Amino acid sequence: MAEKRDYYEVLGLQKGASEDDIKQAYRKAALKWHPDRWVSGTDAEKKTAEEKFKEASEAYSVLSDKDKRARYDQFGFAGVDGAAGGAGGAGGFGGFESMGLDDLLRNIFGGSGFGGFSGFGGFGGSQGGARTLRGRDIRTRVRLTLEEIANGCTKEVTIERNRPCPDCNGRGARNESDVKTCPTCKGRGQVEHATNSIFGRMMTTSTCPQCNGEGKIVSNPCGRCSGTGLVRKRETVTVRIPAGVENGMQLTMRGEGHSAPRGGVNGDLLIVIEEIEDSQIKRDGNNLFCTKVISIADAILGCELTIPTIGGGQKIKLSPGTQSGYVEKIRGKGMPSVNGYGRGDLYVKILVWIPRKLDRESRQAIERMKAIGATEPDPNREDKAIFEKESQYF
Repeated sequence: MAEKRDYYEVLGLQKGASEDDIKQAYRKAALKWHPDRWVSGTDAEKKTAEEKFKEASEAYSVLSDKDKRARYDQFGFAGVDGAAGGAGGAGGFGGFESMGLDDLLRNIFGGSGFGGFSGFGGFGGSQGGARTLRGRDIRTRVRLTLEEIANGCTKEVTIERNRPCPDCNGRGARNESDVKTCPTCKGRGQVEHATNSIFGRMMTTSTCPQCNGEGKIVSNPCGRCSGTGLVRKRETVTVRIPAGVENGMQLTMRGEGHSAPRGGVNGDLLIVIEEIEDSQIKRDGNNLFCTKVISIADAILGCELTIPTIGGGQKIKLSPGTQSGYVEKIRGKGMPSVNGYGRGDLYVKILVWIPRKLDRESRQAIERMKAIGATEPDPNREDKAIFEKESQYF
């Protein structure tokens, strides 16, 4: 399964784009990829158009919603998983896929046709300019203890990334005069092709083969960067880790990836969380679990224990007659939710240690207890409540 592309990249936008920019970018993608336009295409073209349209619709459903967009900007796909479908349900993207193209545009943007658009008549001519290049993303791992995850923290990561060449200021040439408009596409980054179809003469566009969509060519490349406009640098980035992240979760830092050639859009820095296993406390979601072993005497008489928690120990009291396998639940002592809604709980499982060997005096004491029936299980006594409480954990 192909890896998802960044939603801003899908619509050709930068982070911080306005609502109007998002609408217009989606309008452009819908005009280009809506299945209604590709009814006469080959099976491969129809499949590509369907996938591109779904991808653009999913991106629009997130970026056009302020709450979803805010979560996406902070946590990437992890912040909106399961939410991109909007009102239309999973995979439906608000019902966009089931609409005809005219209905879709009218439903989202209002009006009727956008400059005379009707059927396929509005697809002639160019809809884009020189291609905006985007730098590659960088993925790195950050290892965190449970305490760092519980409280949130700041980490510094050192990465190697492409940055604008200092000799040519990222132009790829020492002098501005050496960067010229592409003669093939006249700076548009695209070339047009005329084709005949059952609907008449149609104009299609493709990326310019001479400038690769940039609209400009370098005639005298910079010696340091060989005309790419980029050099490799080792840099340190400060990463803020929110409380409650989980192992394998990916955080996104917009614009902190590789730079793109000649003033394009930076890629992103993707931080994958790696949780360091704790020797005493285990984690499952927002809940924490630990085990304490006590003696028979403490189980019979009751005792006070210090249990491990995030940030230090906490004392709990066990009642006389505590059974092996009993679980004590401590509310609110688990991990915080990454979305900021509440905390999990801490579960402490009590195990009673049974000695394998006894000296004579200890054995005689146990035999005396057995003789008077003190060690016999009897669920009908006050121990019944304990048995019932334990049964809920199985």
